[in-house]
Amino acid sequence: MQILAVLKSRKITPEQIFMLSVLLVNGGNYLYNLILGRILGPAQFADAAVLITFLLVLSFAAMTFQLVTAKFSVLFENDVLGNFVTKIYKQALLVGVLMGIAIVVFSKQLQIVFNTSSSNMFVIFGVGVPLYFLMSVNRGVYQGKKAFKNLSITYQLEMLSRLLITLGIIFLLNIQSSVVIAIGILLSFAFGLIPFKFSLLNFKGHISLSETQTKNIRNFFVITAFYELTQIIINNSDILLVKHYFESYEAGLYASLALIGRIVYFIAWMFVMLLLPTVVQQKKDGLDTAPTLFKYVGYIAAISTTIVLVCSIMPQTIITILFGKSYIAMAPLLWKYAIATSMFAISNIFAYYYLSLDKYIPVVISGIFGVLQIALVVFYHESLAQVVHVQIIAMFLLLCIQLVFFKLSHNKKAVSLK
Repeated sequence: MQILAVLKSRKITPEQIFMLSVLLVNGGNYLYNLILGRILGPAQFADAAVLITFLLVLSFAAMTFQLVTAKFSVLFENDVLGNFVTKIYKQALLVGVLMGIAIVVFSKQLQIVFNTSSSNMFVIFGVGVPLYFLMSVNRGVYQGKKAFKNLSITYQLEMLSRLLITLGIIFLLNIQSSVVIAIGILLSFAFGLIPFKFSLLNFKGHISLSETQTKNIRNFFVITAFYELTQIIINNSDILLVKHYFESYEAGLYASLALIGRIVYFIAWMFVMLLLPTVVQQKKDGLDTAPTLFKYVGYIAAISTTIVLVCSIMPQTIITILFGKSYIAMAPLLWKYAIATSMFAISNIFAYYYLSLDKYIPVVISGIFGVLQIALVVFYHESLAQVVHVQIIAMFLLLCIQLVFFKLSHNKKAVSLK
């Protein structure tokens, strides 16, 4: 009884609700991928992996608008905020439409490059792209204002609708096609718009942002877009390059490896969502932001270590449970891939931290190593093991340089304070 009384007396914070929600969303997305992997098998799952990778690429591209919206939703208020949000919606819709048209127009070429069985899946995906950009701006408003309940709902609805619609069509109509997966993704974008923040829209009013405000938005947008591009390169180039260089069966095996090994990155993303508005607000209030960085780096380091150890101790068991025995060939590489993604996840926390503080050198560093990773895979892809090994090298160097930059900048700040 005493334990129940204590639990009732403790209120769950919005941040804790969001963290639990993100874990549930990531769990649902993993279930979605795992079921597809088991139903389709390695060869057909390779096609699904291309669409899933395109979805991740889209999420990083749209994340630029979400982070910009989140940051300036903290800094702006009242009419200025309404004008800013309206303007960012218009820009996001324009970019989404142009990107969607490009995917539809070049769908045949995409089919050839990635060796997929259909071009229609790219056409359907392209139609949904503008919706995703609108959804990201909407989420940016909730993130900046720390409205974590509504932010959680948008992610939950997107995940649940994609899971239920896709698997519903596959099981009820017995259709196993990449087009079905594309339809599920498209419809999930519409559900992800709920709830939509209509109250901040101001289409009638004049966009009255000062020259300084516009310059700050533009500078942050450009550097964030560059950083998200590096995220796209580091996170997804390996899967797309493997799909290009290897046969469908091997590409499907690698896709399963990547999906399991990236657990740590998706958990780290949850902390990034909390980190950015917190650091921006602390800087605005003149507070020390370093303790916040240390806290989140500690969380990710502990989680990463646990995941790597588990993957090294029982790789065959993990792969068999999640994907089945047909994917067991990837067992020896599982812990190695987890090391690469762990180092990237920790580096990512440092980069987003400095991005929140308007310091952009770590972003440039990430871009350089994103290009390095592509070059290494292009030149060294004799086997899937070699692809994993070169990624470990690139991510180890990236993390070392990020740590050196933090040490130097922290020492410089300490000297200036003295």
